Amino acid sequence: MYKKTVLKKGLRIITVPMKNTKAATVLIMVGAGSKYETRENNGISHFLEHMFFKGTKKRPSTLKINETIDRIGGLNNAFTGKENTGYWAKADSKHLDTILDWVSDIFLKSKLEEKAIEKEKGVIIEEMNLYLDTPTSYIADLWEKLLYGNQPAGWLIIGEKDNILKFKRKNFLDYLNNQYSANNTVVCVAGNIDPKNTEQKIKNFFKDIKNNITKPKLKVIENQERPQSLVYFKETDQSHLCLGVRGYNLFNNQRFAQGILANILGGFMSSRLFILMRDKKGLTYYIRTSSESYTDTGFLVTQAGVNNNKAEEAIKLILKEYKSFKNKKIKESELQKAKENLKGILTLSLESSDSQASFHAGQELLFGEILSPEKIFKKIDAVTTEDVQKIAKDIFRPEKLNLALIGPFKDKNRFEKLLRI
Repeated sequence: MYKKTVLKKGLRIITVPMKNTKAATVLIMVGAGSKYETRENNGISHFLEHMFFKGTKKRPSTLKINETIDRIGGLNNAFTGKENTGYWAKADSKHLDTILDWVSDIFLKSKLEEKAIEKEKGVIIEEMNLYLDTPTSYIADLWEKLLYGNQPAGWLIIGEKDNILKFKRKNFLDYLNNQYSANNTVVCVAGNIDPKNTEQKIKNFFKDIKNNITKPKLKVIENQERPQSLVYFKETDQSHLCLGVRGYNLFNNQRFAQGILANILGGFMSSRLFILMRDKKGLTYYIRTSSESYTDTGFLVTQAGVNNNKAEEAIKLILKEYKSFKNKKIKESELQKAKENLKGILTLSLESSDSQASFHAGQELLFGEILSPEKIFKKIDAVTTEDVQKIAKDIFRPEKLNLALIGPFKDKNRFEKLLRI
């Protein structure tokens, strides 16, 4: 059972003791990400994440920072999302003091030197080039660009090259002051720990955290009246597509039915689209349907890679499967399989201390409430066949339908005319 404590400055501390592990994970999660950016500083959340590994007064270089964790055989990393940024370290629990000291040091004391910023620009641009050359990754960003357009929700997390090249130290300091604050931060420690003792350690290591007034993100504007498409021309041997619909946000209970619907469609190897598209038709190696819920938006999307000459056929088959959910209720047995799959996947995903830290911190930061696995299971179990058909009728509509495609195509009309549901 986890414990949550809120300090005077607003810092939220979560401890999650685990009996069957020798490891401990420290995760700091802050309400900062690309949705909190402006057009002028788009990409700074991700760039700042990189800069936290470039040196502090105590550990003045990347070498010294990395050696701290390497010497104890630990793991560490960071991530930037649309609505959150995280920094974490994991090691044998006997090294808890070391990883707490390390994570708090980079989070609170990074130097952000101008010279290091200039050098890291090249690293970020090469990361960008790698990403843009990987269609299986880039198609997901084009999908959200199509959905949300020229607003923070539609921009690349990594940013644009022009922005990266012009950032100066002041830009990072301003962003830190606007977003990195005690009241906008969660520190979660999960693993083989004593909760009371660990909480006191966190208080000591984070006593210097500032409590600035943070800036809220802009509300996402969704305005769609007909099917939309985005075709990105690239000479590829395979077409990569995201085909889906707008859906429900994190605070809408219908997201659980949306998740089950996505699972039935393409969430596992016996799902409808996997069997149809790969096993029966031989059209694709990979295909999956997922459900995503942010704090203010959500969607259901199917992603696949197909032969360039089979793209139109694949789109038609996916849409036909979408439409079938509106016209006919699913069988109870299919519903139960999807439910048990979701519950089993969640159970397995929470076996490690780092996944437990992410599970608890993510919910606290974005949702404001931590639902236990058991509470989530109850919400999943409450979904009926009628619920699935009801949301299918609500989301599988022309004015919510979108297609993003990467391939050797210049005429998007040939694909947009297929978008009928």
